[in-house]
Amino acid sequence: MTLASRHLVTLRPEVGPPQTLGATPRGTRKTVPVTGGTFIGERLRGRILPGGGDWAFTRADAVLELDVRLTMETDDGALIHCAYRGMRHGPAEVLAALGRGEAVDPSLYYFRTVPTFETSSSKYEFLNRLVSVGVGVREPTGPVYEVHEIL
Repeated sequence: MTLASRHLVTLRPEVGPPQTLGATPRGTRKTVPVTGGTFIGERLRGRILPGGGDWAFTRADAVLELDVRLTMETDDGALIHCAYRGMRHGPAEVLAALGRGEAVDPSLYYFRTVPTFETSSSKYEFLNRLVSVGVGVREPTGPVYEVHEIL
């Protein structure tokens, strides 16, 4: 068997300053508010509403674990809940450059998510029944995810 996919959407969340809780038993915890953003794909497009967030932590092995929830509003007014978990890791010098807000070649680090979607819209109900994987890049202005539907 082979695994096939197709592009679903490009997510560009805008994020606010992190709220750093510090070292906890699971790692260094921070909450990053989602303040807005956009998404665009062949079958849906619109904006990310303020009010979501990323409840992330960095583990002792320097892996950043993401736990994100946000609300998407399509250009025709439908609301979609999006939640994803994921991780980002790479060489120490690459992670340090990302931490300083520098642009880094995404091939130098691993950044993947597993988004799920939930909506009451009949037009977008296909989102309720799919598995997707996001490939992320951390740009100086924030994260960008190329989300692919697994066929």
